[in-house]
Amino acid sequence: MVRLVHLPRSDADSLHAALVARMRDLPPNADAVHHLGPGHRVATTDKLGAPVYFCDSRSPWQRGTNKNTNGLLRDYFPKGVSLANHPPTHLLAVEHELNRRPRKVLQDRCPAELFTALLASKSPSVLRR
Repeated sequence: MVRLVHLPRSDADSLHAALVARMRDLPPNADAVHHLGPGHRVATTDKLGAPVYFCDSRSPWQRGTNKNTNGLLRDYFPKGVSLANHPPTHLLAVEHELNRRPRKVLQDRCPAELFTALLASKSPSVLRR
């Protein structure tokens, strides 16, 4: 599931505020994945009530989904293009389109469909293969 945030500035405080605002609609027990500095990691975890996962440095095998998602995003935002020129409404449209796109790894289901099922489930095991 992709969640995109518009950043007015490129600093840790802006990222923290944007992530907290964007993730507030998630239920308290939903896991959130963020890539923030250690101080903001704790603050974001506290604000969202969700665990934060950090990949180990120099361990690209831990970021397969992240790398694949970045590739999908390149279809909309070519490398070297500033996202500052894209309004929040455009980011939400891209997010909406990507989350409704069937994925082979999800057995041709779309992330939004599975995410909705997960949120409605009393047990996250509903999504196990």
